[in-house]
Amino acid sequence: MNKFTASGKAAAFALLLLGSTATIAAETAPRIGDFSLLDAEGYFHQMSWYDDHKALVLLSYSNDDKQLSKMLGAFSELRDNAGDSFEFFLIDSQGKRNRSDIAAAMAHAGISLPVLMDDAQLVGEALGLSMSGEVVVFDPKGFSVIARGFGEQALPVVSDLLSALDHSADTSSEVAAVSATKPDAGGLLGQSLRYPAREAHSIETPSYTKEIAPIIAENCASCHREGGIAPFAMDSHTMVLGWSPMIREVLLTKRMPPGQIDSHIGEFINDMVLADSDTQKLVHWIEAGSPFDGDSVGEGVTADPLAQLTWPTSEWAFGEPDYIIEVPPQEVPATGILDYYGTTVDIDIEEDRWVRASQYIPGDRTVLHHTLHSIIPPGATTGGSLLGGDPDRPGIAPYIPGQSPHEEPPNTGGLLQAGSKIAMQMHFTTTGKATVDESRIGVWFYPKGFVPEERMSGECACHFTPTWVNIPPFDPDYEMQQTITIDDDARLFSLTPHMHFRGKRMRFYATYPDGSEEELINIANYNYNWQLAYTFAEPKFMPAGTQITAVGAFDNSVQNKMNPDPSRSVPWGLQSMDEMFFGAADWKVINTERGAD
Repeated sequence: MNKFTASGKAAAFALLLLGSTATIAAETAPRIGDFSLLDAEGYFHQMSWYDDHKALVLLSYSNDDKQLSKMLGAFSELRDNAGDSFEFFLIDSQGKRNRSDIAAAMAHAGISLPVLMDDAQLVGEALGLSMSGEVVVFDPKGFSVIARGFGEQALPVVSDLLSALDHSADTSSEVAAVSATKPDAGGLLGQSLRYPAREAHSIETPSYTKEIAPIIAENCASCHREGGIAPFAMDSHTMVLGWSPMIREVLLTKRMPPGQIDSHIGEFINDMVLADSDTQKLVHWIEAGSPFDGDSVGEGVTADPLAQLTWPTSEWAFGEPDYIIEVPPQEVPATGILDYYGTTVDIDIEEDRWVRASQYIPGDRTVLHHTLHSIIPPGATTGGSLLGGDPDRPGIAPYIPGQSPHEEPPNTGGLLQAGSKIAMQMHFTTTGKATVDESRIGVWFYPKGFVPEERMSGECACHFTPTWVNIPPFDPDYEMQQTITIDDDARLFSLTPHMHFRGKRMRFYATYPDGSEEELINIANYNYNWQLAYTFAEPKFMPAGTQITAVGAFDNSVQNKMNPDPSRSVPWGLQSMDEMFFGAADWKVINTERGAD
């Protein structure tokens, strides 16, 4: 017997679909919550982005289930006939991290559906997926399951339900919950899904003191602390408990940790990605009620690892700087759009020094969006490019959201000559409150007499006004690319994307002199608020003649919640309401004498 629960108009539609044998009980579909996953091609999908659709249809997929081939064709046909009100996905919750195999299978079968890779299996758990071949209809506004079916025989019922929803004004989270053609006990319709982490954690909940607190200490607490840049502190079990629903949400949507990249591509020291096992522990601990298991230390006081964390008292990352550049105070009004502010500051040092590190501390981070710098040597009238230049000149850290203080690799640096100036370009935004920014730049030198042997170089795969093509209005995925060439044998150290509010993603590729290609990094969910320089765990050898191509995309649609005006044809420009396309690469030339020619 087909069974569903319903309310309102959706109940009437479900009655029409399933006939008089159905049973009805008033029930509100449980809220699962928003979630985000990368697909098998490395593209990012967040369910709330699709909230202009009436429903999303997901088919549980496994590469090992050979019976699914016929159903895939029928599912694709359902997608083709359903119309624009619905979006279709496959979802692989096997947790095998076999993305390349999945992509190859889809290409071989000629299937163009995105396959969401649920590597941590947490989405499959939340959706209640029990086997491959299971179909779930999901409400992207209320984040609940509208309908569930099993096997190819469920697709006609789903098709009728979609048709009904397409003609219904009632598509809120309180909609029909349908169960069509449940499998028999033998489970012959698909391969059963197992969730080993959930099974283990249901037997023994992850320990707050031994597992959860160390994960938070390592990945969260440096920002989420008193005086940190995060909006609240994770400095006790009580604080984590209070914020636990939000923590679960930002983990499942991949909003936190911030600036995370595709963990399947490359190895970076700051990929900002939690291990699947750590994410599972956090989510399962939260779903178990966030219990505390600390040991008593006497008189009713229990040891809390997060409460025992200590932090440096200095705001400087490398100790007290050898020299501090005082940036002239800048008055920032309460409202308005501000032109970029340019200033030149004398660097008052008595002798030439080789720079090993630098750090920008903003006076008011609520209004300072970013800065760019270049060094003007004595006797020169201008500095190098704001995006790079003479490798013998030092790189002084700019302020960019999310960037860490800059420290050169060992035995690497640039010479800061006595009598130099620093040319600064500063971008301020207004917040409704007038303020004054008084920023400082700390600089650390190598010991006197020490000359580092190596220099950092680089270039930007950028578009400026001569090559810029405006982003069309309402385009959700407008792609650009640019290529640079590394002329000498070099070791690639880092890659940095930069776009504005409409930036969506950026991927970097290397094309080697022998014609082979390699993807270097995939920033699948670019975030304007977290523009990181991603540093390779091991510098990557680039033979002379290697081309680095940055391929990015912009979301100029109404679905981009940060978009100031989706109806606009967007030009290149300095202001955040305009756009930029920078794909910066930093490398060291191996043959420094040749590189200096």
